[in-house]
Amino acid sequence: MPLEFLKRKGRDEPVAAEPPVPQEVAAQDYILKLYYAGKTSDAVRLQAGPRAMAELPSMLAGLAQAEIEIVEPLPIEFSGASPTIVRPSEAMQWINAHHGLSAIGRHAIYVLELLDAIDLAFDTAVVTLLDGETDTSGYPEYSAIVGGVASHWDEATGDMVVRAVLGWGGRGARGDTDRIAGKLLGGLFTNIVANQYALGVTPVERPVPAAGRGGLVCAHCGFASGHERAFYCPKCGMRLLRG
Repeated sequence: MPLEFLKRKGRDEPVAAEPPVPQEVAAQDYILKLYYAGKTSDAVRLQAGPRAMAELPSMLAGLAQAEIEIVEPLPIEFSGASPTIVRPSEAMQWINAHHGLSAIGRHAIYVLELLDAIDLAFDTAVVTLLDGETDTSGYPEYSAIVGGVASHWDEATGDMVVRAVLGWGGRGARGDTDRIAGKLLGGLFTNIVANQYALGVTPVERPVPAAGRGGLVCAHCGFASGHERAFYCPKCGMRLLRG
């Protein structure tokens, strides 16, 4: 009797050949193009005085399309604030420093700081919506123009130096935005020059904050300056008292 159970059952399955490696891999491309732009005018020197700072919002008269907001220089505890999400600690400082502003005010400061048009270590900015629309959340559209004026105190004379600043941008830009911005800049500059305290056009020499900490506390308004070499308070313009 043949030993049927010793016979092999079935046949070896052939080994499937590996598929060839493709020379090109299909890819899904993702691109986000952001475009930001801004303009600043020549600077105008204003005579220092108790009313000098109060004059800044009036320079936006006839051009503002929303509430005018004053953004003062940041105290020393927010010296590292920066509108960049890649540095979480700096971004959190920036959010904490500006959480009280409106959506338009935060957007304006974000764009102008991103462009280095202002530096809140020493600048005071007066901003609003100058042209365009806002979305359903109240934030300006990418083609909307925001800004106003920025001022700082001249370290040599104590006079206020004021210039017009504006910016726009995001995920695109409207074709005529630059032309509209040029007209708005001219209107802002005219308002600055027409101010009763204006002394004339002056070169823009923005202060350079010193490295490190150790600025003085203003005896007049209590502002703690992060600028070690400052002779005048960035916030109120009073001369800082040095020991």
